[in-house]
Amino acid sequence: MNYPKGRQKKSVNCAEKGQNPQDLPRLFSSLSFNFLQLKANLFYLPLTFLLVLGLVACGGRTPTASQSNDADSSPQESNLTFFDVTLEQADEVGRPVWKVRSKKAIYTKEKQIGQAESPVGELYQDGKPVYQIQAETADIEQDGQKLFLKGKILATDPVNGIVLQGNELEWLPQEDLLIVRNQLNGTHKQLQAVAQEARVKTREQRIEFSGGVIANSVDPQMQMRTEHLTWRIQEQILISDRSIQIDRYNNNKITDRGQGDAAEVNLKTKVATIKKNARIELIDPATQIASDSMTWDMNAETVKTNSPITVVQRAENVTVTANQGEMKIQQKIVNLVGNVTAIGQRRQSLKSNQLSWYLDKKLLEAQGNVIYRQVDPPINFTGETAVGNLQTEDITVKSGQSGRRVVTEIIPQDAGIRN
Repeated sequence: MNYPKGRQKKSVNCAEKGQNPQDLPRLFSSLSFNFLQLKANLFYLPLTFLLVLGLVACGGRTPTASQSNDADSSPQESNLTFFDVTLEQADEVGRPVWKVRSKKAIYTKEKQIGQAESPVGELYQDGKPVYQIQAETADIEQDGQKLFLKGKILATDPVNGIVLQGNELEWLPQEDLLIVRNQLNGTHKQLQAVAQEARVKTREQRIEFSGGVIANSVDPQMQMRTEHLTWRIQEQILISDRSIQIDRYNNNKITDRGQGDAAEVNLKTKVATIKKNARIELIDPATQIASDSMTWDMNAETVKTNSPITVVQRAENVTVTANQGEMKIQQKIVNLVGNVTAIGQRRQSLKSNQLSWYLDKKLLEAQGNVIYRQVDPPINFTGETAVGNLQTEDITVKSGQSGRRVVTEIIPQDAGIRN
């Protein structure tokens, strides 16, 4: 047999169980082979042709009468065994779809499935390698539509440096879909994730993690917990359309935490946008910010929202609401704008157009149409500015530069509290 130049010769040893020569394709029934000296170049053969060649090359012995009777009563599967082989599949234009090398492969004729032991190989998309793979076993369908690996899977993206580990791998080249499932563990220099499953779209450079997803990023140092997380690899963006919790760390200690029904995290700019019932909690001082949507800039250490916002300071038991606001995390300052209302533990309140809240100093600075109200004793102050501690009811109201005087209103006890 002649071999093309530049192609490596391969020796193939075959063993067949229960194969009746009459079952072989009639197309090859007239061919004769020297089985002891058979050598074939398998490296570039399509999978289907390889398996057909195996059926012819490894023809079995004619069964005895007792064997024929047994076969009639309980049909057995016909298995062909190959040693030191390369299984290769190409698309309709001849470009490789996958190549799998194995020391041993078994083909089951009835199921039309080949099984390779300890396979290693490559997955291709548009003729280019997209993942390097290895596993304990591989089940390969004869029609070439799907490659299935199982048992301690290792799939590596040589371009992006992503490594996916799991116990099952499925490659559907016509759908441009790689699935790694069952105790998935993904690693990358920028991100590490565990989940039940990862679905990879190689052309779109996208990975979807699902099922108990826990993802840890290196910079910024944070952990995300959700049921579904999409990683747009080239854009360095993580997106969750489910309930999500984001913990940010400093020196391996949680400093603040974000929660919401959806979120988008840009790892490049270190900005997280939390949507739908968004909440961010600071550990020190214990403060919670709630809004419909918030932008959390971890690099600038700020939280912003243009939606109605509620800030709760637990130690002082003070709640502030406004139309929009911003928090400077490092300085521990909250700036609020529009219909600002601060309420203390004893229902004392401070209303204004704008408010700066210095959490460390426990100090409020209000500006514009200020109204301060106490319940006990019942008293109202109206002015342009106010400064003080709402919890201790130590508030100073001033007239400001408008020339308007401070108006003090004392409410008699028997008159009750005005609205």
